[in-house]
Amino acid sequence: MKNQSYKAIVNEQFEFNTPNGQQLDIIPDGNGAFHILNDSRAYRAEIVRADFANKSFVIKVNGNTYEIKLEDQYDQLIKQLGLGRKVQHKVDNIKSPMPGLVLSVSVEPGQAVEKGDALLILEAMKMENVIKSPGSGVVKTVKVQQGEAVEKGHLLIEME
Repeated sequence: MKNQSYKAIVNEQFEFNTPNGQQLDIIPDGNGAFHILNDSRAYRAEIVRADFANKSFVIKVNGNTYEIKLEDQYDQLIKQLGLGRKVQHKVDNIKSPMPGLVLSVSVEPGQAVEKGDALLILEAMKMENVIKSPGSGVVKTVKVQQGEAVEKGHLLIEME
């Protein structure tokens, strides 16, 4: 971590920047525990859990537990550029991927659905196919009923 600035997000609430060259007096105390001196103040720190790949840690300092997520300069740049945001796929319409027979409908108008939720079961070539939501949304209208035959591309469900 030397010569590199990190941002530490503590308990998803507080953010701290570590300036380059800041020196702490850290003495290993064994089994993931450390004695730390900073500005003439002493701390006892213990690593409870470490996930180096995701730069996340749970530590205990003087008996208090903290969840810490570190961001290096590259993580901060990705966040600034908006590339780290999770994108949710909003669903407009659900169409039949193949001709078949609607065996059952699992949703109704006004119902909220998430990605992967089962919407209906379509029988095609004697196989039952669960049609799942490709993203999150709210069911506006159900355009088919149980027992109805549909063609490929037929509108099954409209989403809001």
